[in-house]
Amino acid sequence: MNKKFEELKKLYEEICALNHALGLMYWDQRVMMPKKGAAKRAVSLAALEELTHKKFTDRRIGELAGELLSSAPEDSFEYFYLKTLRRDYEKAVKLPPEFVGEFAGAVALAFEAWVQAKERNDYELFSPHLEKITALNVKKAEILGYEAAPYDALLDLYEPGAKTSDLEKIFSELTPGLSGIIKKIAANSPKVSNELLKGDFPEEKQLKLTEEILKSLGYDFDKGRQDRSAHPFTIDFSSDDVRITTRAFRDYLPASVYASIHEGGHALYAQNSPAEFDFTPLSGGASLGIHESQSRFWENVVGRSLPFSKWVLPLYKKHFPEKFAGADPFELYKASNKVEATFIRVEADEVTYNLHIAVRFEIEKALVKKELTAKDAPAFWNEKMEKYLGIKPADFSEGILQDVHWSQGTIGYFPTYTLGNLVSAQLFYKMNRELDAEKLIERGEFAPLLGWMKEKIHSQGRKYLPEELLLRAIGEKINPEIFLDYVEKKYSAIYGF
Repeated sequence: MNKKFEELKKLYEEICALNHALGLMYWDQRVMMPKKGAAKRAVSLAALEELTHKKFTDRRIGELAGELLSSAPEDSFEYFYLKTLRRDYEKAVKLPPEFVGEFAGAVALAFEAWVQAKERNDYELFSPHLEKITALNVKKAEILGYEAAPYDALLDLYEPGAKTSDLEKIFSELTPGLSGIIKKIAANSPKVSNELLKGDFPEEKQLKLTEEILKSLGYDFDKGRQDRSAHPFTIDFSSDDVRITTRAFRDYLPASVYASIHEGGHALYAQNSPAEFDFTPLSGGASLGIHESQSRFWENVVGRSLPFSKWVLPLYKKHFPEKFAGADPFELYKASNKVEATFIRVEADEVTYNLHIAVRFEIEKALVKKELTAKDAPAFWNEKMEKYLGIKPADFSEGILQDVHWSQGTIGYFPTYTLGNLVSAQLFYKMNRELDAEKLIERGEFAPLLGWMKEKIHSQGRKYLPEELLLRAIGEKINPEIFLDYVEKKYSAIYGF
C-alpha cells in the first residue's frame, strides 16, 4: 500500500501546486492586477483551471483512491485522506474539462464587469454576466445530479450534505424569530446610537489598528498579510501562507475593524490547520458554513461583546485619541451593536444580517429554477428587501451589485453565512461551559479561545462532513433556537426590552 499511496500523494501534490498558482492569480486579480488585464487574465485562468481539472480527474487517481481505500485502516491518516479524495474525485470527474475552462473564463470576465458596474452604478454592465453565470451553474447542477432540486447540487459544493429543504426549514424558524426581536428593538431604538464610531478616521491609521487587533487575536503576520480589496476575502495556499484583505471607509470605523476581524477568523482556521494536511485533500475547512462559524465567532460573538469593548477601547484611544478620549466601554459596546435595517450586508448587525441572506437565498433559488431572469433580478431584490427588512435600495450599488459572490460564480454559497452564524453561537455556548471565555476576552487573553477552536474544529481539517464534525465537537446538530436565544438575551440587555 505504501508505494501506491506515495504515488497517489505525489500526483495530488502536483495538483495542489497548480491550484496554488491559480489561487495566486485570483488573489492578484482582486488586489493588484491593472484593470485592463481582465480579458487576458481570463484566458490564462481558463487554461490553467482546465489543465488542473484534467490532472485531478485522471483515471489513475480514481483507481488508486478506490483500491487503497478498501484496505486502509479506519480512522488512520490514510483512510481520511483517501475517503476525502474519493469524494472530491467522484464529483469532479463528472465535469468535462472544457466546461471547467469555460466556467473559469466566464468568472474572470464577470468579476471585472462587476467591479466596473458597482463603481458606475450600472447594472446593465453586469446583467449579461449574471445571466451567463446562472446558466453555467444550472448546467453544473444538471451534470452533478440531484434528487429533489437543482439548487441542492450547488449548495452541496459549499455545504456538503445540506439540502434546499434544510435551509427552508431553518429560515422558516429563524426569520419570524428575528422579526419578533426586531420589533421589540424598534420600540427602544432611540436608546442606542453609533455616532461614536462615525467621524474622520484616516485609512492608514485604521489599518494599523486592525493589524494590532489581528495580532492580539492570534493571526500570525509571518504566515500572512493584509491588503485592501473591493470586497474583503481570505485565501490560503498552505497553513504558512494565509492572506486576508479588508476595506476602509474614512467616515465609519467599524467597516475596517469588523472586516479585518471577520477575515481574520477565516485565517485563524487556516493557519491552525495541521501542517501535515497541507498539500492533501484534508486541507481546508469541513464546509463554508463551518468556516463562516469561525469568522462570525471572532467578528460578532467576541468582537461585538462587552468584554471585547473593555479590552479594545484603549487601542481605539491609542490610534484615535481625540475621538475616543471620553468614551467608556459600555458606550462603545452599544455603538457596536446598534440594530437598524441597512442596505449593505457586510455592515449589517447580528439581528438583521440573516435577513440579508434570506433575500439572496430566495433570489438564487428563483434564478436556478428559471423563475427569475438576470434582467429582472434587481426588481426582485428590491421587493425582497422591502419584505424582509422594510427598506428599498436607492441604486444598484447598494442593492444587487453590493456582493462579489455571483461574479465569482458561487451560486449556493450565501446560505453558508447563516449556517455559520448559527454554529458560532452554538460553539460559544459550549466553549463558555468549559472556559470562562468572557473574562479571558476582557483581559485580552485570546489564546485559550483559539486553542479550544483548534482542538475542536481546526485540527480536524476536512476529515468529517459538517454535521458529524459538529456532533463530535459539541454533541449537537445545527439548531436555530440557540442563536435566537443568544440574540434575545444580548439585545434585550442592550435595548432594555
